[in-house]
Amino acid sequence: MATTPWTPDSSSPQAPATQRRGTSGCLIAAVVTAIVVALICAVVAAVVLVLRLGEGADTGAAPAERPAATNAPAAGRCRWLPADEASNPNVKNVGTPPTTVPTTGTQQLTMTTGQGVITVEVDTAKAPCAAASITYLAGRKFFDNTRCHRLTTAGISVLQCGDPSGTGMGGPSYKFAEENLPTSGTDPYPVGTLAMAKTQEPASTGSQFFIVYGPTPIDPLYTVLGKVTAGMDVVQAIGRAGAVDEAGNTATDGAPKSPVTISALTVTPAS
Repeated sequence: MATTPWTPDSSSPQAPATQRRGTSGCLIAAVVTAIVVALICAVVAAVVLVLRLGEGADTGAAPAERPAATNAPAAGRCRWLPADEASNPNVKNVGTPPTTVPTTGTQQLTMTTGQGVITVEVDTAKAPCAAASITYLAGRKFFDNTRCHRLTTAGISVLQCGDPSGTGMGGPSYKFAEENLPTSGTDPYPVGTLAMAKTQEPASTGSQFFIVYGPTPIDPLYTVLGKVTAGMDVVQAIGRAGAVDEAGNTATDGAPKSPVTISALTVTPAS
């Protein structure tokens, strides 16, 4: 962690009181004092410059260890960063949302699955860019007829969805910065939280999201989009059924044993 810049005291350095002396002595003393003051100022300036540069330097920590959040966008503006379509065939290009987005109120997300209906209160005021993105994608039926590709049952308890390719590598042709990160150190992602998935890189949020159905002690690096208001029993039943690997064997991190297909995902306008 970079050191907080040190700001020198604004008062001018004062020379210690001395006995009266002749004119030449006073002149010499004044010159010496001026030189000392100049040297002190130069040293202080150098220290402050080094410390400030250190703020922006790479400390060598892994990307996941550094917060990657931004506050709510100024004047309701979001920045959509291009995803690398050339190197990822699982990217689906559906354009980008508007850059000016609503920044007040809430929205209701309704996810209809073969296992039941799940509704979520989206916190548009706290996560305006994530809300605008999922609203835009839902309007283009991005999530319709897709499956939730991941379920974890040990260490963390989440159901992950939002990738049309079903590989865990897919998403839209854009990404954006994280926002509305948890501030609670004891339980940053309580049961019922819907949060946006991301890579370890900053500003890598896309379309994938996860719903927390049990204890999930992870770092507060993922945008909280909202909370489940109905259908948690559906998610917890999916969790109890467990996960399987590609060979169909029981796993603690794999695909849901009871397949979860989203037939439709809709989001109401902000209100």
